[in-house]
Amino acid sequence: MYLTLLTIHSLFRWLVLCSLVFAVYRAYSGWLMHKAFTAFDNSVLHISATIAHVQLIIGVWLYFISPIVKYFLDNFHSAVHQRQIRFFGMEHSTMMLTAIILITIGSAVSKRQTTDKGKFKTIALWYTIALVIILLNVPWSFSPLVSRPLFRLF
Repeated sequence: MYLTLLTIHSLFRWLVLCSLVFAVYRAYSGWLMHKAFTAFDNSVLHISATIAHVQLIIGVWLYFISPIVKYFLDNFHSAVHQRQIRFFGMEHSTMMLTAIILITIGSAVSKRQTTDKGKFKTIALWYTIALVIILLNVPWSFSPLVSRPLFRLF
């Protein structure tokens, strides 16, 4: 079960990243080019937020069954000084939750905007901050701190 969820979580990140990058692109494009906020833009907003929330659910489930997290929680005082253990036990989960909260707030605040420019600007700012947090806290294969494969297969 753990390895299956880990693989799904790892592969699903690409869907999260692609949807957020596309949403950010549409937001900046609409904001800077003074476009109308269309039903398609609204769909992009909601689909990217939904994909991020599904990833959060998978991540929370994974958090509670992870042997790394179990070790972190059982040996907190020593584990907090071990970079990879601390990353998965505390940093990754906290920062990803923060990013999802920012996406949720950005989505909610954009709905309340009365102008198309305001909607695009709100999405652009909130989603960009969330995307940066996500990019900084994914365990990339090239990271010198915590490295995991780019594509984990079953």
